[in-house]
Amino acid sequence: MRYPEFLREGGIIGFVAPSFGCNIEPYRTGFDHAQERFRTLGHPVALGPNCYEGRGIGISNTPRACGRELTEGYLSPDSDVLISCGGGELMCEILDHVDFEKIRRGKPKWYMGYSDNTNMTFLLTTLCDTAAIYGPCAPAFGMEPWHSAVSDAYRLLRGQKLSMEGYPLWEKESKKDEEHPLEPYCVTEPRVIRVFGGEEPVRFSGRLVGGCMDCMVNLLGTCYDGVKDFADRYKEDGIIWFMESCDLNVLAIRRAVWQMKHAGWFEHVKGFLIGRPLCHGQEIMGLDQYGAVTELLGSFQVPILMDVDLGHLPPMMPLISGSLATVTYGGQKISVEMALR
Repeated sequence: MRYPEFLREGGIIGFVAPSFGCNIEPYRTGFDHAQERFRTLGHPVALGPNCYEGRGIGISNTPRACGRELTEGYLSPDSDVLISCGGGELMCEILDHVDFEKIRRGKPKWYMGYSDNTNMTFLLTTLCDTAAIYGPCAPAFGMEPWHSAVSDAYRLLRGQKLSMEGYPLWEKESKKDEEHPLEPYCVTEPRVIRVFGGEEPVRFSGRLVGGCMDCMVNLLGTCYDGVKDFADRYKEDGIIWFMESCDLNVLAIRRAVWQMKHAGWFEHVKGFLIGRPLCHGQEIMGLDQYGAVTELLGSFQVPILMDVDLGHLPPMMPLISGSLATVTYGGQKISVEMALR
């Protein structure tokens, strides 16, 4: 596994928009303020050409333009790390225009984003054997004040914190809107982690990989599906899957899990970290978010931790995809210790 250099004092933070750009509120103001915050911390910024674009369908610009920006931004010596401007809908369409071979041969660089950015974080790990960060996108760093999860993401980029713990409360309804673009997370709901497939205390180790289930299942079976080779390469370590979902309802989550399972993606699995889905609390035809996952993954006889701080209902623990991690859980306390080896 290739690990990039962490963001140094005075290091340059680059921004790219391979999915949505920050062309509308509240994202534009949030992004502008994030740049101010980073400059205050001593970091110059470098903007890709699509950061404020909104001409694309489900992404900031044309697939070709977005793919070129991502490749050039990743390989450019003008930035030390990259943060995505946002998630979106059709980042998958840029992949034919991303030069993964050049990226694989080039100097590794930290790339951070989540949701639609799974199309990069997941593929950096599984195709390029390069670590990436599944964490907040650029406008989140514009909130005032920073939530501790946002601070953790910055400290992770700096290499100052490689062990993440869960957060006591989560946001059910956001107060951020066009009139309040810098609003912090409105955390009101107590986090309650549920454990399946094991008794507390739970402890397991393996190589972290995962992201947004909506995006991952879309890649399954394509020329960008390198999961089985990746899992075989690290079978001695075992694999820890972290997954969350955005647009999928509970039935679609179950179909996605079924498809990934039958494609052999979960070979050598040591445990699962399942984030709160955006459809949290939904039930369809007697199926809830827990049955959607556990009834299919239970056959692996490994721990399944659900409603973990991951994904679209913040806050989220920033995780290094590709790192060798140890997960410890007991009494509603979770920690993910990540080692770069």
